Amino acid sequence: MSRALLAGRRWTSLRLRLLIVFALVALTAAVSASGIAYWLNREAVLTRTQDAALGDFRQEMQNRAAALPGDPTPQELQRTAELMAGSAPGYSVLLVDERKSGHKVSGSAGPDAFTLEDVPKSLQYAVNDRQKVTAANDAEYHMYWQRTKPDGNPYLVGGTRIVGGGPTGYMYKSLATERDDLNALAWSLCIATALALLGSALLAQAAARTVLKPVQRLGDAARRLGEGELDTRLDVSGTDELADLSHTFNKTAEALERKVADMSAREESSRRFVADMSHELRTPLTALTAVTEVLEEEVDGLDPMIAPAVNLVVSETRRLNDLVENLMEVTRFDAGTARLVLDDVDVADQVTACIDARAWLDAVELDAERGIVARLDPRRLDVILANLIGNALKHGGSPVRVSVRVDAQWLVIEVADNGPGIPEDVLPHVFDRFYKASASRPRSDGSGLGLSIAMENAHIHGGDITAANSPGGGALFTLRLPVDVGRVSPGGEDTDTDADA
Repeated sequence: MSRALLAGRRWTSLRLRLLIVFALVALTAAVSASGIAYWLNREAVLTRTQDAALGDFRQEMQNRAAALPGDPTPQELQRTAELMAGSAPGYSVLLVDERKSGHKVSGSAGPDAFTLEDVPKSLQYAVNDRQKVTAANDAEYHMYWQRTKPDGNPYLVGGTRIVGGGPTGYMYKSLATERDDLNALAWSLCIATALALLGSALLAQAAARTVLKPVQRLGDAARRLGEGELDTRLDVSGTDELADLSHTFNKTAEALERKVADMSAREESSRRFVADMSHELRTPLTALTAVTEVLEEEVDGLDPMIAPAVNLVVSETRRLNDLVENLMEVTRFDAGTARLVLDDVDVADQVTACIDARAWLDAVELDAERGIVARLDPRRLDVILANLIGNALKHGGSPVRVSVRVDAQWLVIEVADNGPGIPEDVLPHVFDRFYKASASRPRSDGSGLGLSIAMENAHIHGGDITAANSPGGGALFTLRLPVDVGRVSPGGEDTDTDADA
């Protein structure tokens, strides 16, 4: 199996997908919870700090800034700013008073250098915006605040003006401590999220082991069942869906085992019946063959009315004898008792001998170089050639062309006839047992086993036979056998007698 396929299976395995799903669910839940917790804590921390600072600043404005005279001097503003910043450490104070001439005087104090330039223009405008007093609004001026980030550092800026005349006050508080606390909280939440992700992976691994182990056992059992181990069963424990599936698998395997055993018994019975029948028929057939040979020799001296009947008996007896021999050969292949007797064979001589033994020299054209030697079973090669050439002469007509060549380590023998070819719907079935197509075999009197036996003999050599139609017309059968069959199929001693074509 290729590395790419193994990698693809790893990335698409159920275990990995389960781990990913658990991790995504845990990550989503942890990030959501951490985000909500961070946002709530951030708002709580900032709101508490902001409310405390602004409340204290408002109280200081009422107690100290409101007590200043109408036109305070810069020294008075500075002194008041220092008192306000000193009474509640943590923020800076800026007091600004505008004279009637438009000139502004100010005083500032606190931990941060704070000037009017540090106050956003929008906040200055809102603080100095005089509003109309109504039933819903009981003051001309209100306190406003805004969060800023000069140079990347967070600050809270708030401001208000004394109602009825007086300076405008601004407070300037650093939020660096709150920022550090929130950053620490964020890191803590990130660590908690990572731990949750790790915990979900461990949980997913445990769940995968619990859920997928029975599935893996089921897969292994199904694989063994497919390989022929029909006695494979699963140990069932529990009452969940996997247990029900295991019960179903065991019932299916049991039913399959019974059915296969029944089919095997029937097949063995049928094979034994055919073998026994063939052996039983050989004795009377031997006697019939001897009688028909005598009748065939005396046919010229018989009554002309009786001679056709004698010829018919002779031909049908030979046909029955061939059928019995073919059935015995098929039985040996089915039982697995057919063996090869390997020898070094000159293929051209073997093909010539096959053609000459059946008196086909005038109807067959041979194209084979001398010296092509292959190690195979000569008797079974003769059976294959006799069936292929005989089939071509019967159904295709002469001349039949037989060509022999070596392609790499394969011996290739092609048998082409001069007939109309094989219909497309018949091609897939030409090697089936007992198959006859009346449209393609109008003169056939065979058993329908010849090509099947040829294919079995090719297979036992480790080769194959294919059937096709030649582009110029006629059928083309191609036999491919290993040049050295001993490297493909182990040879052995064959004591059975083979049927002829």
